Amino acid sequence: MTEAEVLDVARLAIFTMLKVSVPVLLTGLVVGLIIALFQALTHIQEMTLTFVPKIILIFVSLMLFLPFMLHTMVEFTMQMMDRAIAGG
Repeated sequence: MTEAEVLDVARLAIFTMLKVSVPVLLTGLVVGLIIALFQALTHIQEMTLTFVPKIILIFVSLMLFLPFMLHTMVEFTMQMMDRAIAGG
Protein backbone atom coordinates (compact mmCIF):
# COMPACT_ATOMS: atom_id res chain seq x y z
CA MET A 1 0.00 0.00 0.00
CA THR A 2 1.47 3.33 -1.04
CA GLU A 3 1.48 6.52 0.95
CA ALA A 4 -1.23 8.02 -1.27
CA GLU A 5 -3.49 5.02 -0.71
CA VAL A 6 -3.03 5.25 3.07
CA LEU A 7 -3.93 8.95 2.99
CA ASP A 8 -6.97 8.19 0.84
CA VAL A 9 -8.17 5.53 3.29
CA ALA A 10 -7.63 7.91 6.21
CA ARG A 11 -9.55 10.64 4.39
CA LEU A 12 -12.43 8.25 3.67
CA ALA A 13 -12.47 7.07 7.30
CA ILE A 14 -12.58 10.60 8.69
CA PHE A 15 -15.26 11.66 6.22
CA THR A 16 -17.35 8.59 7.10
CA MET A 17 -16.97 9.30 10.82
CA LEU A 18 -18.16 12.86 10.30
CA LYS A 19 -21.03 11.76 8.09
CA VAL A 20 -22.22 9.29 10.73
CA SER A 21 -21.83 11.52 13.79
CA VAL A 22 -22.97 14.94 12.53
CA PRO A 23 -26.77 14.33 12.59
CA VAL A 24 -26.73 13.32 16.27
CA LEU A 25 -24.25 16.05 17.25
CA LEU A 26 -26.30 18.73 15.48
CA THR A 27 -29.42 17.50 17.26
CA GLY A 28 -27.66 17.84 20.61
CA LEU A 29 -26.35 21.28 19.68
CA VAL A 30 -29.74 22.62 18.57
CA VAL A 31 -31.54 21.20 21.61
CA GLY A 32 -28.84 22.61 23.91
CA LEU A 33 -29.13 26.07 22.35
CA ILE A 34 -32.92 26.07 22.62
CA ILE A 35 -32.81 24.97 26.26
CA ALA A 36 -30.10 27.54 27.08
CA LEU A 37 -32.18 30.28 25.48
CA PHE A 38 -35.26 29.14 27.42
CA GLN A 39 -33.28 29.11 30.68
CA ALA A 40 -31.86 32.56 30.01
CA LEU A 41 -35.31 34.00 29.27
CA THR A 42 -37.04 32.42 32.27
CA HIS A 43 -34.12 32.44 34.78
CA ILE A 44 -34.80 28.77 35.51
CA GLN A 45 -31.49 27.06 36.32
CA GLU A 46 -32.64 23.50 36.85
CA MET A 47 -29.94 20.97 35.88
CA THR A 48 -32.36 18.24 34.84
CA LEU A 49 -33.94 20.67 32.39
CA THR A 50 -30.74 20.56 30.36
CA PHE A 51 -30.03 16.83 30.45
CA VAL A 52 -33.39 15.07 30.17
CA PRO A 53 -34.62 16.70 26.93
CA LYS A 54 -31.16 16.33 25.36
CA ILE A 55 -31.00 12.62 26.22
CA ILE A 56 -34.51 11.98 24.91
CA LEU A 57 -34.05 13.90 21.66
CA ILE A 58 -30.61 12.42 20.99
CA PHE A 59 -32.09 8.95 21.49
CA VAL A 60 -34.93 9.82 19.07
CA SER A 61 -32.44 11.19 16.53
CA LEU A 62 -30.40 7.97 16.83
CA MET A 63 -33.53 5.97 16.03
CA LEU A 64 -34.34 8.23 13.05
CA PHE A 65 -30.82 8.36 11.63
CA LEU A 66 -29.84 4.75 12.38
CA PRO A 67 -30.68 3.46 8.86
CA PHE A 68 -28.62 6.25 7.28
CA MET A 69 -25.75 5.65 9.69
CA LEU A 70 -25.80 1.89 9.10
CA HIS A 71 -25.91 2.36 5.32
CA THR A 72 -22.94 4.74 5.48
CA MET A 73 -20.89 2.34 7.61
CA VAL A 74 -21.73 -0.63 5.37
CA GLU A 75 -20.72 1.41 2.30
CA PHE A 76 -17.40 2.31 3.91
CA THR A 77 -16.76 -1.28 4.96
CA MET A 78 -17.50 -2.53 1.44
CA GLN A 79 -15.09 0.03 -0.01
CA MET A 80 -12.38 -1.11 2.42
CA MET A 81 -13.02 -4.77 1.61
CA ASP A 82 -12.84 -4.02 -2.12
CA ARG A 83 -9.51 -2.25 -1.57
CA ALA A 84 -8.20 -5.17 0.50
CA ILE A 85 -9.17 -7.68 -2.18
CA ALA A 86 -7.79 -5.55 -5.02
CA GLY A 87 -4.54 -4.90 -3.13
CA GLY A 88 -3.90 -8.48 -2.19
